[in-house]
Amino acid sequence: MSDAPDAADTEDADAADATDESFDPVAFLVEAVQIQSHESPDAMREFLVDTLADHGVDPWVDAAGNVRATRSASDPDAATDGPHLVLNTHIDTVPPHVDFERDTDEAGREVFRGRGSCDAKGPLAALLAGFLSVDPDAGRVTLAVTPDEETLSTGADALVRGRDDDHPDGPVDPVDGDLYLVGEPTDCDVCVAARGRFEGTLTLAGSAAHAAEPASGVNAVAALEDALAAVRTFDDGAEAHPMLGGPTLVPTGVAGGEATNQVPAAATVTLDRRSVPPETAEGFRSSLETAVRDAVSDDVGVDFALTERPTPFLEAFDTDPDHPLVTAVADAARGVGGDGDGEVRPFGAATEASYFSPAPTVVFGPGHLADEVGAVAHSEREYVRVDRVRDAAETVRRAVATLVG
Repeated sequence: MSDAPDAADTEDADAADATDESFDPVAFLVEAVQIQSHESPDAMREFLVDTLADHGVDPWVDAAGNVRATRSASDPDAATDGPHLVLNTHIDTVPPHVDFERDTDEAGREVFRGRGSCDAKGPLAALLAGFLSVDPDAGRVTLAVTPDEETLSTGADALVRGRDDDHPDGPVDPVDGDLYLVGEPTDCDVCVAARGRFEGTLTLAGSAAHAAEPASGVNAVAALEDALAAVRTFDDGAEAHPMLGGPTLVPTGVAGGEATNQVPAAATVTLDRRSVPPETAEGFRSSLETAVRDAVSDDVGVDFALTERPTPFLEAFDTDPDHPLVTAVADAARGVGGDGDGEVRPFGAATEASYFSPAPTVVFGPGHLADEVGAVAHSEREYVRVDRVRDAAETVRRAVATLVG
């Protein structure tokens, strides 16, 4: 595993002098799914670095744990003038580990079962196929694979915002891409939008009193009635997003009161927000607090605070469906898999793709979040069809060639 390169080589080091079409995404996936990465990404990261090295690439691991490598046009002017395409996905998975198994589905097609098979080691295999196959004529293509998408996205955050020399874990140069292709299970559809997810706690403050003299206090629990009404009507009249529809706001927890014979001085409600563009986390926080403040009596204190985390929330994003990035991936998917592939649609879950927006960003890969039976990703029945892994790999090869090759 190589250390970060010298400044002259940072991010733009030539990964190889020629394309490598010997990479087999299915063989890679067989090994990758058997590497446990739900408790630590270290073993999977080492396997990824070794795989790249075996195919003539000199990757490096930055101080945030991201695996990075870049292939550039041989002409320096062409490399600078052309687009910078970033291929991104993640190597961590959610617990518990599910053992790898080769199987067939009800139609007799070969599938790989196991934790990470579709989220997101199958998409990683497809992105690797594209990265290793291209010798850019113009611009450059960077592979940037993050270690903790399923937790706090510290890797993606560092890729986007960078880190200075004072950061306790060390500096990180931002990736500075023009176009982003993010690997997630989309069943070879081209996803150009996704909801964001915010979480926060609404706190109502009253004043305690004996329950026998309720008028001498301010009942924070009773104030929940008006506060929850404001939550329920918060999105009334909101304009629906053309692809994602309207946002949602759901109370997911409540607490209040310390003694059964006391007027409660405080009550809290946990809220889950699924946002649509152009709403931001701070815009939502401020608007929600104002709406509740207007709904409850003046003697009740109101505070709404987003849950603290060291990285930004995954916000909603969208990309113009007519952007050349979208067209390149969609055309490639249709060319490989036929009319049933390459549908341009929203993605069904929050994703690190939101970190890269507003740069044009597409989410793509083999596998499903859920199928007609139920959950696939993040479930005990996680699987990916082998033919779809090959389709996705060929799609990425063609799309990358169109964009920079």
